[in-house]
Amino acid sequence: METIMVYLENMFVGLPKTPEVEHLKQELLSGMEDKYLELKREGKSENEAIGIVISEFGNIEELTAELGIQPISPEETVPVLTEEEIYTYTTAKRNAGFWIGLGVLLCASGVAFLIFMDALFENYAISAANRSVETGAVLGLIGMFVLIAIAVSMFIYSGMKLERFNYMEKGFQLPYTLKMSIQHSRESFALTYRIAIITGVCLCILSPVFIFGASSINDNYASYGVSAFMVMAGVGVFLFVYYGNIQGAYTNLLEKHQLTVEKKQEVKVVRAVEAIVWPLATAIFLFTGFVYQRWDINWAIFPITGILSGSFSNVYHIMKSKNPS
Repeated sequence: METIMVYLENMFVGLPKTPEVEHLKQELLSGMEDKYLELKREGKSENEAIGIVISEFGNIEELTAELGIQPISPEETVPVLTEEEIYTYTTAKRNAGFWIGLGVLLCASGVAFLIFMDALFENYAISAANRSVETGAVLGLIGMFVLIAIAVSMFIYSGMKLERFNYMEKGFQLPYTLKMSIQHSRESFALTYRIAIITGVCLCILSPVFIFGASSINDNYASYGVSAFMVMAGVGVFLFVYYGNIQGAYTNLLEKHQLTVEKKQEVKVVRAVEAIVWPLATAIFLFTGFVYQRWDINWAIFPITGILSGSFSNVYHIMKSKNPS
């Protein structure tokens, strides 16, 4: 059957990816499978059964002409990915996930360093060395900007590495054997992905414990708890980004090229909103912390933002479903 499936995929390479064509392909596959099994029960060999099935179902030009299905013009034809291209793409996505995740962790660590140094000099003043409280803030800012600068360079580097795969946004096709191989790889990776996501969620949920614990000892120690909170949450986000990028590579290869124009537009809108709300949430977190010293409760802005972001995605999807125009 694998040979037959490969042959069927090749037959439909030049046809548009519409629901009608997909339905036709599934009907042909079902008929070819039934015929193949019938021939095997009659005692035909593997090669004989395959040859008979292909000869009976091999020509679909008359069928597509009757249904009014026009082949894709050469200008609209999308590339067929090779095994080397798929390997290069998945490797690049994995590396990009690592550098982006590490960059996010460095950004969180930079903010944590700023808060830590500011609290350290404010609580102890290090008067023996004639250091003023402002010195702590200055050192913290320097350390934060250095870490953020390194993180931004990682983001840029990752983006440049992935630019070479922009052509895939216009669509692509996968040979049947490679598609099965990718599906197997995704299934093998599923357990690792679930463990990483669960671990990341647990780290993010437990990270506020540092704030509560430090505050319960002494209110002046709350800032230290916030620093630990930022680092621990940053590790959780690193797990989301790194393993999410690997999972995303499999999803893009197996599903993205089958997305409709409406679905692609929906994904773009949701990502655009997320690109605004998360930096805004971080700004609110830092503002309420440094200006109003509400480190004890302002961490809640992140789970609230996550809930609102997910709600927006669902609401937008429902609205688009009700109003497809």
